[in-house]
Amino acid sequence: MPARTVGIKDVAAAAGVSVTTVSHVLNDVPHTRTSEETKERIRTAAEALGYRPNRLARGLRTRTSEMVGLVTEEIATTPYAGQIILGAQEAATSRNLALAIINASLNRELEVGPEEIRSLLERHVDGIIYATVFHDEVVPPAEMRKSPSVLIGARDATGEIPSVVPDERAGAASVVDMLAGRGHRRIAFLASSVDVPATRGRAVGYAEAMASAGLDTSGLIVEGDSEAGGGYAAALAVLNRPKDVRPTAVFCYNDRMAMGAYRAVAELGLRIPDDVSIVGFDDQAPLPRSLFPALTTVALPHYDMGAWALNTLADQIAGHAENRLLASHPTLLACPIVAGDSVSAPRA
Repeated sequence: MPARTVGIKDVAAAAGVSVTTVSHVLNDVPHTRTSEETKERIRTAAEALGYRPNRLARGLRTRTSEMVGLVTEEIATTPYAGQIILGAQEAATSRNLALAIINASLNRELEVGPEEIRSLLERHVDGIIYATVFHDEVVPPAEMRKSPSVLIGARDATGEIPSVVPDERAGAASVVDMLAGRGHRRIAFLASSVDVPATRGRAVGYAEAMASAGLDTSGLIVEGDSEAGGGYAAALAVLNRPKDVRPTAVFCYNDRMAMGAYRAVAELGLRIPDDVSIVGFDDQAPLPRSLFPALTTVALPHYDMGAWALNTLADQIAGHAENRLLASHPTLLACPIVAGDSVSAPRA
């Protein structure tokens, strides 16, 4: 015989309270007059009995599914998708929501594909999160504008959907501030040749911080492909100079370019960080800790973006979010420096 399902009446009997009181406590109904002692007794009884709420019945009452959808572009090949999913999943658990995840094809046309959105809405999700690879302005389908929605890594061209992006500009500026604080005066920047928002944000952050520190950038900015080969060529170009004009620090657009810069430094007979300090960006595992010495880099806040998006979506669903205010401009999350062993003060 199958085991009998524990119901809310069983919890009420075990705790010595009414069914209504149990319902209010287990559903976190606000402004109830139940004491903390009684709440704790109810929760203890529910756990001891193995009570699990009937989400289907609750959904029929509230006309919600208590499920939200997360669409991410290229889950299998994007190295950062896992942290976005983890941040959203843990936030969903804390908000008593289930998370449905769908993979979408990489979209370079800056349009969010409607097929995945419709697939989720047909399953009656309460809201949708869409995570993009390219951090740019996108055009969401009408279905997203009619449902609680949040974008990760992109801005809504219509200005209706809240979004969250990394603060690339401030992250780059913090690298220059850190290097200047160590005494570096000639700080080179290996920039990406691909025109995307991350390229522009990091370049602007570098230039502004250099200007604020009273440092000249002439001859210190070299563009290259944002892979190891591009970093190698760019680093050779900027480091193959007499010592009195050679940069003492090189800030790379990303960790892959930094990997190429390591090779260039070795070929020139220089040492990291004794002769030149190297800093990357992205904290793309496992690169920073695989290099020797370990690379100092800047982390993109993927976990925090996933958690922010889920919590913002949950607030929308509950009717608590100031949607127009949030959608008026992207929310920027900090990109912290992750210290390695590739930075030191310049030698005299």
